[in-house]
Amino acid sequence: MNLRIPILKLKDCLIVSVQWELDDQTALQFQEDLLSKLHETSARGVVIDLTPIDFIDSFIAKVLGDVISMSGLMGAKVVITGIQPAVAITLIELGIRLEGVITALDLENGLEKLHRKLEA
Repeated sequence: MNLRIPILKLKDCLIVSVQWELDDQTALQFQEDLLSKLHETSARGVVIDLTPIDFIDSFIAKVLGDVISMSGLMGAKVVITGIQPAVAITLIELGIRLEGVITALDLENGLEKLHRKLEA
């Protein structure tokens, strides 16, 4: 069964809350869905909340890095929230650099940071 990650629109931002560990197919579907939603809505910002995620593998890490880069190419600022220690370690060990990406501990703080960035 292929679960889809919900993508919510709030003003000029998209909010994504990943609620379960991703498999390869779900990650690729998420990438496609998010980019399509960015195109449809012309959203200027994206918050991706990873709070429940304790582990990611190399493929999921690459897809996440690609989603961030592709969103930037489409003109959206990205904030990643709720990165757990094991996920941060995996990203760094795999060479996934989130340069230019704002991070925050939780969704509320991430939305605040995104709005400040969009206003600047």
